[in-house]
Amino acid sequence: MNATTTQPVLAVSGIRKSFFGVEVLKGIDFDVRPGEVHGLVGENGAGKSTLMKIIAGVQPADEGTVAYLGEEVRHAHPRQAMDAGIVTVFQEFTLLPERTVAQNVYLGREPRRGGFVDSKAMISRTAELLADLGVSFIEPQARVGSLTVAEQQIVEIVKALSFDAQVISMDEPTAALSDREVELLYAIIRRLTSRGVAVIYVSHRLKEIFDLCDRITILKDGALVSTDETAALTTDELVRRMVGRSIQSYFPDAIEGTKVGDPRVELEECGNAYVDGVSLTLRAGEIVGIAGLQGSGRTELVEGVFGIQAFTRGTMRIDGIPVRITSARSAVRAGLALVSEDRKAQGLALGQSVLDNALLVVRSVFPGRTAASRREVPGVLSSLEISSRGVGQEARFLSGGNQQKVVLAKWLLTQPQIVLFDEPTRGIDVGAKYAVYQLMRELAAQGKAVLMVSSELPEIIGMSDRILVMHDGELVAELPPGSAEHEILGAATGAIDPGLSTDGGAR
Repeated sequence: MNATTTQPVLAVSGIRKSFFGVEVLKGIDFDVRPGEVHGLVGENGAGKSTLMKIIAGVQPADEGTVAYLGEEVRHAHPRQAMDAGIVTVFQEFTLLPERTVAQNVYLGREPRRGGFVDSKAMISRTAELLADLGVSFIEPQARVGSLTVAEQQIVEIVKALSFDAQVISMDEPTAALSDREVELLYAIIRRLTSRGVAVIYVSHRLKEIFDLCDRITILKDGALVSTDETAALTTDELVRRMVGRSIQSYFPDAIEGTKVGDPRVELEECGNAYVDGVSLTLRAGEIVGIAGLQGSGRTELVEGVFGIQAFTRGTMRIDGIPVRITSARSAVRAGLALVSEDRKAQGLALGQSVLDNALLVVRSVFPGRTAASRREVPGVLSSLEISSRGVGQEARFLSGGNQQKVVLAKWLLTQPQIVLFDEPTRGIDVGAKYAVYQLMRELAAQGKAVLMVSSELPEIIGMSDRILVMHDGELVAELPPGSAEHEILGAATGAIDPGLSTDGGAR
């Protein structure tokens, strides 16, 4: 945290914005100082994205002013804001995958010599920008499509710096990054702020907000709730201001009457190309969490259960009957559902309507049930409290939380008995997270079995009736509910061996 002065480099005052007669920003005051990271938080629909777009010149404000370097500005186009030094790195990258890093950084602004693009100068300048960030593992001539998500994120930041950015806004920058890659982004942000660059940081991950930010501004329903120094806030108070409830009630308790029943899924020495020797029991009425570091085999395990990466050895039983699940279709027919970690790439047809998305699996696997399921859609959407303009609205226009709820609706309509969740709350706000947690509890109360993979240890601890830990493709520990983070991390890193049983109980 490197705020060096109290004089704002960017300040907005009295910003109002309406769409179709609905006011989405209600007189917002917000500023960011040179060398600080200013967190902008709030539930989906709070107005964060609209405020970011006004600052970036994507949309005009209806009322209010934007001042940059002490002077009022009216940027009518993002390029004007970028040329001035205000650059936004949106969650959806704007890079061209078939072009090189250097070509993307200077796209539309290529240095020229004698009327031709000066490729040598472009490569040299890009190399200087990368070196300035301390990045030695990205080559200016590398094709962007060959880079990891984290490396593409760095290219977006380099592109921002090529405009001599004084303010960089980052929208959910770690949504698709591993823990190691998050640490790399932390280091780059700290290097930026040490040079006086101001960073506006939008994230649903509260740990990152407290790790990085000097100040935190909270929006709710388009209105400014508060702006405070980070040191003056606790996580509990931040959550209470965002959603109106204490973090103590953030993870709902098991619903009264929920009973752990007979085994729904049993694995004995199961394995595929990514996991080996996995034995576990998943019972009706319980939520079992799977923890582990990135690359430990968590996703590959649930994909094995669901037949995407089918098990090639071992025995799998559903409700006591041996089965071979070799495809997603056979998994659905066996009563399984998988809420995948990437809802946009794997969970939704973004260009299709809410209704069509809700019926995707039923139409494919149980076509004879389509008409009956169509009649059930309004009730399911209502029970999930999905906010949309109707079942005809395209999924791409929904918030992240509402998109995730449509994915859940899609699977609920298949009437599954076993529900697999892979990072179920990634990229959604705390209010939407609570709705997902409540649904998990309701599924367990109905006698369904729930298996949940999560990178967020508070989520694992707060929601799991049992905790399984993976390390290097193997299931290495089974821990009781409420286990401490250091115990889980110890098992995940191989530092401790608390022992493992395969019959649904720790030993």
